[in-house]
Amino acid sequence: MDELQDLRREIDAIDRELVELFRRRMDVTARVGEYKRARGVPVLDQERERQVLQNKGELAGEALRPAVVTLYQTIMALSRRQQRDMLGQGADNPGVLRWREAQDGARRPVAAPRVVYQGVPGAYSEQAALDFFGPQADAAGLEQFEDCFSALREGRADYAVLPIENSSTGAIRQIYDLLTQYECYMVGETTVKVEHCLMALPGASLEGITHVYSHEQGLFQCERYLNAHPNWKQVPQADTAGSAQMVAGSGDRTKAAICSARAARLYGLEILAHAINHNTRNTTRFVVVSPRLEQRPGADKISTLFVLPHQAGSLHEVLTVFAVHGLNMVKLESRPLPGQSWQYMFFLEFTGAPGDPAVNDALHELAQTTGEFRVLGWFPSNLG
Repeated sequence: MDELQDLRREIDAIDRELVELFRRRMDVTARVGEYKRARGVPVLDQERERQVLQNKGELAGEALRPAVVTLYQTIMALSRRQQRDMLGQGADNPGVLRWREAQDGARRPVAAPRVVYQGVPGAYSEQAALDFFGPQADAAGLEQFEDCFSALREGRADYAVLPIENSSTGAIRQIYDLLTQYECYMVGETTVKVEHCLMALPGASLEGITHVYSHEQGLFQCERYLNAHPNWKQVPQADTAGSAQMVAGSGDRTKAAICSARAARLYGLEILAHAINHNTRNTTRFVVVSPRLEQRPGADKISTLFVLPHQAGSLHEVLTVFAVHGLNMVKLESRPLPGQSWQYMFFLEFTGAPGDPAVNDALHELAQTTGEFRVLGWFPSNLG
């Protein structure tokens, strides 16, 4: 134990030297920032940073090269942040200004709201809406995801409840794309356990089925079960409950639908097989989208989107922001930018309370570090 204490004291002594050296380095980078400000020189010199990382890696030797490169990526990210603060970069970022305006115009949750979802009664999206707003909610189904966003923009609805990711099949790309196109805010979330059933008209049998209808996600989530019936033709539909509605109206016992047991009850269908999705813990996360930012008690999750320059280390610099401020990043999703090859927009969620100085600093630094930047909202985490 004495030997361990001696080693720890030795580490403490080395750390004191490192901290002093880091302080001296930051003093010098501050002077570099003054030079750049006086001469209008950009903060980032990508070729210079690439050379620095290469040189430091070579100094470290083969064994320590990856660790030293990571260390200096972080150090240089902190130096850039310091210099951006000196130059005032990011303070007038359109995303920051838009966020401040949204905060000033934030509303309280709407009482007796009008809620829309994609699909027809019996859809998992309807279930999510009823779970979030209560069984007496005024909830209406629309044909397409974009119809829900249009209803919000045009004032025909107060909220939309939309699926954003599934534990089996991942992100639902249409929702991410629409969030970039519409000026809306995420103000809540909920989850629904997905238990797909195979259903058909009363009197139908598994042996007589020739066609199976469902949303493409439903078909994929039941792939193993369907593979055991190779003669069945799989037909993608706009939504799961709509498939049940269509089968019910067809009068054809050779057709079957994959959707929820609730949909079977609503449309008078008979369940031929329960729980046919191969992941028994299959869950879909839904987000509650509003045309205005809201002040909801217990908000502890913040959602953002941003574009990064196509250069080495840009994502690492973003991740450093959260490490420096001790904030927990809980979600990172990327989507290609339309019309721009190999360029991506990122959706990032992290935990933190609005008004927390660490959160405000992190948002400010994200605006400095990224290209297009936008806060999509804050809301209470609800992933039980």
